[in-house]
Amino acid sequence: MPAIKSSGKSEALLAIAGGPGQSAIENAQGFDKMLTKVRQTRDVLLIDQRGTGQSNQLQCIGDGFEGALAINEADFDVRVETQKCLDELDADVTQYGSLPALKDFEAVRAHLGYQKLHLYGVSYGTRMAQLYMRHYPEHLATVTLDGVVPMQQSVLAIGDAIARAFDLVIQNCKSNALCDNQFPQLAADLNQVDSELAVAAKTSIIADPTTGEATQLTMTRNKFNSALRMALYSPSVRVLIPHAIHQAAKGNFQPITGLYAMSLDSTGIAMGMHASVVCGEDFQRLTPELRAATIANYFGKEMLKSFEQSCAVWNMPAVDDDFSNAIASDIPTLLLSGELDPATPPSWGEMAMEKLTNAKHFVAPYATHGVAYQSCANNLIAELIETAAVTDIDPECLTKDTRRNFYLNASTVEAIPADNTQQETALSQDSALNK
Repeated sequence: MPAIKSSGKSEALLAIAGGPGQSAIENAQGFDKMLTKVRQTRDVLLIDQRGTGQSNQLQCIGDGFEGALAINEADFDVRVETQKCLDELDADVTQYGSLPALKDFEAVRAHLGYQKLHLYGVSYGTRMAQLYMRHYPEHLATVTLDGVVPMQQSVLAIGDAIARAFDLVIQNCKSNALCDNQFPQLAADLNQVDSELAVAAKTSIIADPTTGEATQLTMTRNKFNSALRMALYSPSVRVLIPHAIHQAAKGNFQPITGLYAMSLDSTGIAMGMHASVVCGEDFQRLTPELRAATIANYFGKEMLKSFEQSCAVWNMPAVDDDFSNAIASDIPTLLLSGELDPATPPSWGEMAMEKLTNAKHFVAPYATHGVAYQSCANNLIAELIETAAVTDIDPECLTKDTRRNFYLNASTVEAIPADNTQQETALSQDSALNK
């Protein structure tokens, strides 16, 4: 995306997508909006990492949305389906890890003639940015890591981050008078539904959230928790979670299904590339201690079980042990974390700071995942790039209260009088969740 007011081709910003498995080019609109100030004077470079988007995407076609609603994941054989996926792909999947992709990035930079790059990496993109810092520091001017995955951390440790984010939703609701009044037993409601679904899935007929047509729903423990997990990523969707949990506790899974529909393929992840990265760089470094910590909660346990089966098929060679070493660098580096992040908590940002001697780490108290998309952090990135220094960057604007009220029913954030039950029923039937 060329600079609005070009000042030459000596520098560009390389924006690196997350996942692993997301396409940078498919996210061009979001990058363009977030990096508007940067793009005034510098090109923004987007590269579909090998295995994503238009770079020989490693993707296997699964069930459509209707099939996903009806399926019981307990009947899904991960090993068999992974083998089918591998057989379909025209690629040596062992060549789709982060290090081969890093050489691609550097080859593009050299071909286009940029002397220096400013890096912006989000989520998994922060791993790619850190590898760039390690292997090609001479070509970097500044680095921004947003939603930090430190080199020392296996992404399989995400289970703790998810559990922490759920606890924060419950705490935030408890501290909000309207939410606490409407959902006084939110933690108990969540535990009730999770416990019931752990025993057996529940089958019912619901309105398809995308068409309104009657369709079969098999609500499983995995489907329920996955829908809530993905809702944690967006501040505007996060506020629907208490209502969705409360309704599920009363036997109404329509709101949860609405959340599920919103998140089913919103991440746009190429799962083959995802497997190449995780199986070679994360699964292989599981120590007995990390394994024990991973299975301590539901999400970690399920993720580990899935990768144990899929990685046995994918058969990725393990990266060298020094892959996990902390990055040592004096490149001006800005690290951004969202206090409410369900994937990369602030503690991960602190871990990445271990050997960064010219860096600052800021935590946005009301942001989830991807701080620069939700706050003034995009301005801080522009300042970093303009000054090539972190010294005088002021994070005060990140403390601006951008909290949204929790939805008290399916349609509004406002309290509805207790005796006005007909109005509440009508509003619920016409809700966005039910559409």
